[in-house]
Amino acid sequence: MAVGVGPRVPIGKFADVQNLGIGFNFSFSYTDNKILPVFIYSELGFEHYPGRQDFYKVSDYSSFSSNVLTIKLGARYYFPAIFDQVVLLMPVIEAGPSFALFEKFHQFKTGSGRNNFLEDNFKSGFHVGAGVSMFLLDAIFYYNYFQDSQQISFDLKIRIPIFATI
Repeated sequence: MAVGVGPRVPIGKFADVQNLGIGFNFSFSYTDNKILPVFIYSELGFEHYPGRQDFYKVSDYSSFSSNVLTIKLGARYYFPAIFDQVVLLMPVIEAGPSFALFEKFHQFKTGSGRNNFLEDNFKSGFHVGAGVSMFLLDAIFYYNYFQDSQQISFDLKIRIPIFATI
């Protein structure tokens, strides 16, 4: 089990209207000693992106924000430790499919003649990540792809090992 938090940096068309966002997530991973050092995982997350001020200046918008609920599935691979004296430091990579529900709030300037509204969109995509694991703390950079909503993120994750035998 892990809990993560970190910044979300929109890129491409997504960056034209959205500012730096924030996100947090909860994940559960599983492995068996037959497939170590590969773990499979699922992750549930929430992200918030405020609108860009320069976008407001050139449009009828007075406010625009996006809230995103994400579900990610994937596989994580731990490489052999590159440092193991005081702290265990292992490179890690992960990848998998992603699913998201985007809720976009459109608020327009008074006198624009337009009505405010909420827009909901479901998108599917993928994510890839690379970073380092210190057993209980992970630091991972991600590239997240959704059509017209790509972003780069950095997560610090506190990992709580849970051991179960069947």
